[in-house]
Amino acid sequence: MQDDLSLQAYHYHLPGSHIAQHPAEQRDHSRLLTLNRDNGEIEHLQFHQITKLFTPGDLLVINDTRVFPARLSGTKESGGKAEVFLLGYPKPAASAIDQADGPDEPGFECEALIKSSRPPRPRSRIQLSDNCSCILLEKMNRGKWLVRLCLAAGVQLDYLLDRSGDIPLPPYIRRPDGTSDEDARRYQTVYAKRPGAVAAPTAGLHFTEDLLAKIKSFGVQVSPITLHVGYGTFAPVQEEQITNHQIHREFVTISEQTARLINQTRSAGGRVWAVGTTTLRALEFCGVEGGTARAIADWCSLYIVPGYKFRIIDNLITNFHLPQSSLLFLVAALCGRQRLLDCYRIAIEHDYRFYSYGDAMAIIK
Repeated sequence: MQDDLSLQAYHYHLPGSHIAQHPAEQRDHSRLLTLNRDNGEIEHLQFHQITKLFTPGDLLVINDTRVFPARLSGTKESGGKAEVFLLGYPKPAASAIDQADGPDEPGFECEALIKSSRPPRPRSRIQLSDNCSCILLEKMNRGKWLVRLCLAAGVQLDYLLDRSGDIPLPPYIRRPDGTSDEDARRYQTVYAKRPGAVAAPTAGLHFTEDLLAKIKSFGVQVSPITLHVGYGTFAPVQEEQITNHQIHREFVTISEQTARLINQTRSAGGRVWAVGTTTLRALEFCGVEGGTARAIADWCSLYIVPGYKFRIIDNLITNFHLPQSSLLFLVAALCGRQRLLDCYRIAIEHDYRFYSYGDAMAIIK
């Protein structure tokens, strides 16, 4: 167990050619490595063949968060260029800015990262478009700012973001032309409904409407939770003992209906499938002793590492994760560190594609 809690124990070498820069041509034609965590057996499938793994009475839980256009470009008062990366979906400001700073300007506030050639000043302004500016209200820790988006009268926030913002792609997707129209469509699950994420719950990118309908036709129920994936999901772990890492918070909503379906499934002997580490984290956060789920709407800072005792989920669908990442620890807690690293070695040998736009893995019992 001591090795399982060492950061170095989660290193593996991944050739850069295995990092997917574009999605598969068809969502459900990505590849799927399945691991039976009871006996260690491995099988190689196409993702659309996942239907063979379900049995009637199972429950598939998805994360219906929606990635919003969080990356905005603008111009500082000095004329220099600046980028505003919103770290959460902006909320209506509680009060107007003091009259001493200019006209009464209500708007929407959130935390953001600011990229510019020179460090910006508090209360400075970045012009994002003809009908929106961003005021830097307060410098916070870890390079973050509290910002306010001030919109012209009659302009809706979602309209502004859709017109002026870009979908933020993970830092390991590097293309000379940046984001594309394809990304706006494909870096989003087909069931995404609730804006608030700055990164996609990528295990869900493999599903199509037809595949979900086929799964339901086998007697499997599908139910949503919402966990808005935050920028912290990309934060590197720098502690040598992974238990010393401070995990990021993300907001989770689980309805009474989903909690009830989970409890009914478990009582009837069915299996609870989590689509992605975000869904797994949310479901375990809502679990109590004895494996009962409850409805919640709260900030989640649950940190899952080897040694964790799972309460709710049985099976996990996930993508392949970065070395030494908190997501890798979570998956290792479910199937075992060495077994997981063996699967990653086999995936590399079989030319699987890794990370957000890559192939998938199913860990089943």
